[in-house]
Amino acid sequence: MSRRGDRLQNKGARGSRRAAAQRADAPAVRTKLSRDGKGSGDGKPPSALRKWIKRAFVWGGALALLGLIFLGFAVGFAASSIPSYGALQATQPGQTIVVRARDGRELVELGPSFGEWLDYDEIPDNMKSAMVAVEDKRFHSHLGVDPIRLTGAIVEGFTGDDRIGGTSTITQQLARNLFLNNNRSLDRKAREAVLALALEWKFSKEEILELYLNKVYFGGGAYGIDSASRKFFSHPANELSVGEAAIIAGLVKAPSRYSPTADTQAAVDRAQVVLRLMREQGYITADQANVDISEVQLKEQAGQNSVRYFTDWVLPQLDIILPETFEPIEVWTTLDIGMQRAATAAIEANTPGNAQGALVSLDRDGAILALVGGTDYVASNFNRATTAMRQPGSSWKLFVYLAALEAGYTPEDMVKDEPVTIDGWSPRNSTGRNVGETDLRTAFAYSINTVAAQLGNEVGFGTVASMAKRFGITSEVSTFPSMVLGSSEVRLIEMTQAFAAISAKGVGVEPYGIAKVTTAGGELLYRHQDKRDRTVVPDYVVAGMTDLLQAAVQTGTGRAAQIGRPVAGKTGTTSSNKDGWFIGFSSGVTTGVWMGRDDAKAVPGLQGGRAPAQAFAAYMRYAVKDRPVEEFETTVELPEWQLEPDEEAMFGEPEDYYFIDEQGNLVEPARREPSDGPFGTDPNDPAAASDEFLEQATGGQIPRPQREPRRPPQPQATRPPPDE
Repeated sequence: MSRRGDRLQNKGARGSRRAAAQRADAPAVRTKLSRDGKGSGDGKPPSALRKWIKRAFVWGGALALLGLIFLGFAVGFAASSIPSYGALQATQPGQTIVVRARDGRELVELGPSFGEWLDYDEIPDNMKSAMVAVEDKRFHSHLGVDPIRLTGAIVEGFTGDDRIGGTSTITQQLARNLFLNNNRSLDRKAREAVLALALEWKFSKEEILELYLNKVYFGGGAYGIDSASRKFFSHPANELSVGEAAIIAGLVKAPSRYSPTADTQAAVDRAQVVLRLMREQGYITADQANVDISEVQLKEQAGQNSVRYFTDWVLPQLDIILPETFEPIEVWTTLDIGMQRAATAAIEANTPGNAQGALVSLDRDGAILALVGGTDYVASNFNRATTAMRQPGSSWKLFVYLAALEAGYTPEDMVKDEPVTIDGWSPRNSTGRNVGETDLRTAFAYSINTVAAQLGNEVGFGTVASMAKRFGITSEVSTFPSMVLGSSEVRLIEMTQAFAAISAKGVGVEPYGIAKVTTAGGELLYRHQDKRDRTVVPDYVVAGMTDLLQAAVQTGTGRAAQIGRPVAGKTGTTSSNKDGWFIGFSSGVTTGVWMGRDDAKAVPGLQGGRAPAQAFAAYMRYAVKDRPVEEFETTVELPEWQLEPDEEAMFGEPEDYYFIDEQGNLVEPARREPSDGPFGTDPNDPAAASDEFLEQATGGQIPRPQREPRRPPQPQATRPPPDE
């Protein structure tokens, strides 16, 4: 038992010693747990903030690494996709069209304008320095993206605060100009940054700056420093002074706001900022920065307000006369700058308040010398000279009297001014009176409506309409009786064209505005061909009509159009003074003037013999000042068939006939050799004219059985006839 007891005692002692040892080891275990991060020395749980910070660093580092890898792939892919330097140098965003006046001076430049390409060494140092100073002062040190500016752009993208400077670097601007749009989204900014890095990867700093300076937009259609220099200073970019370079560099931020042609003071102020930055960054000295920008000589800009009416009308014609081309072209027009200014001033000075005015002036061959489509192009670009349809009033009587003269009337023939009713229509004179017996010249000069109505009824309203078509009226013409007083709406350019044919002695005139088109290098692409070979009325008709038109200015309703030399013309006033017209010619220049409201409301006091005639005179005094005085040929020499009293002579000789084509145009017959025909002509020849036409042309009747004259049905006019 004692031995067994001893063993039990020893076992208990060993257990006590093991328990003591375990108690002694406990602090060490807790310390180890603390070092493993599973506990703390004080027994508290680990900090959640420290745990998330550690995780953020781990995951942030991983994401940054992945981002850099992705960015590297993106930049590498973009760099491989960017065209070669030569291809980028050759790309242009559109076609440039320079419109020139008849003397070669530039009227307006449309589309992008590109000057000569300047290599890096050809660009003046002050131009390179000015651009870097104002647009990207760390250009030579960054990799395409400026971290400071990138941070500003990101903040701006999230806050929308434009006051935070998020301006792109020069390389980013080049990337945007070459490959992107101007959308200010964060996505576009990211793509812009990638492309900028790719450009820096692929090209040198010198190549990037050369591309930028030759392609950046400076306003007014000018791309590149050479185009801008020529536009604003009339010389190439390699001649730019420090002050001129500062002006051009200052344009990039806001071309329209700082354009020296739009706001000279704004351009000067911006250039001063550029000079200050150049001095602060060490590109120029204080003395060089002390430049009087206001003394820089700017290129004189031709007025482009009313000229745009002309260019809007003429430029669409390029699609017809030219083959498809995208190269820069120069359009040489017929417009005379001095006459255009005189026309604009005449319309502005004489058009009544709240009304509009328009003017078209043609040379004797149809060349447009001046064209004004309204009082202010900026306020309204609607072209009232070439597009507006208005009633011409008594200026339409040109065609009535032409038809009467062709039918055998002369200016001295007596007519009777008396009340008349034609198919229920009873015209009245603007004076409300009838003068009774008078001659044709006086009736036309004083625009007597009842006489015009009788003449139109006698020669036929269809004949009057046909005469208008002969003279170039393409608008629809009615044959109601009231048409003789100008109830059919027409365009100003059409009526001016018709009067120009009288000035051209009966030869048809077609208005045109493009003389030739060349490439920028001078290669001829198109030249206008004169088509004046269409006689519309015989000489005796032209002489008689000129006599009447001259009388209207000398003694009649157009007296306000006198300019101290022979003038022939006609007034026109519609009912309730809604339209006022004067169209006339002198010394080979034919000019038409219209005034009225776009909404066709009455204009108090508006008459063709007042404001329109006064505007005509004001313009024409300038237009013809350098031309010789030309007397009109008004001696009417009637053909023999109108002078012979016997009926048989009315038929005349076949060679005396004149022929009319399908459009009603006069065709001069060629002399034929005598043959076996009854009148010495080939019996197979078609008849020269029908009996009915000869009656209208001669004013007499061809011997045949009597019958009632034909008259078309005459419904009432849908619009009130003009007064004058």
